[in-house]
Amino acid sequence: MKRHILVYLIAISLIPAKAELPSLQKGATTNSAPQTTENIPAIATDSVELAQMYDEDQSDRRPQESIDWKVVQPRDRAREAMVKELYVAGRLKTGNDYYRAAMVLQHATRPEDFLLAHELCVVAIFKGTDARWLAAASEDRFLRSIGRPQRYGTQSNKIGDSPWSLGDVDALVTDTLRMEMKVPSLEDAKEQLAKRNEMLERAKKPSQQPQPTPAR
Repeated sequence: MKRHILVYLIAISLIPAKAELPSLQKGATTNSAPQTTENIPAIATDSVELAQMYDEDQSDRRPQESIDWKVVQPRDRAREAMVKELYVAGRLKTGNDYYRAAMVLQHATRPEDFLLAHELCVVAIFKGTDARWLAAASEDRFLRSIGRPQRYGTQSNKIGDSPWSLGDVDALVTDTLRMEMKVPSLEDAKEQLAKRNEMLERAKKPSQQPQPTPAR
């Protein structure tokens, strides 16, 4: 018996390391068909429509201090509708597509749109597009739209003549997490708002131009 075991072990040791052992499943076959252009997946390319809508969305918001919302808001609604059509039709393919669609939906008006924007960012990141800041911003906007404190401090608002404010920010989110999401620290965000408010205050004051000396 020991001799049989020894012979069996020797036989196993002689099998080449790279040898392909037969399948244990009855009737199993191996796929040895050569790769052709027919069975290689096509590489997805960015949507030209989404790229154009994204560029228009960003252009409408520059410079930020002089946005004409009466003009921009109808454009936002039109872009929002077009993005949703592309999304429902399954025409978002690349990470850039998902990121650009998310940015347009970030400028929608309903909580469910902000939540969808956040979810699109998750897919964009999975596909290799760095959408971390927008993922944080869309989450913040969603939370604020349902009356909850934002988490990262990406969203500010201004009501009437009041100064810009971050509102309530969840204390559980650390600056370390903000850094990982490419978001400024909470202190930096507050400093940026303070500078913005200072600029607004200076703009309200009449310019102190020197008066010309009257002719004598």
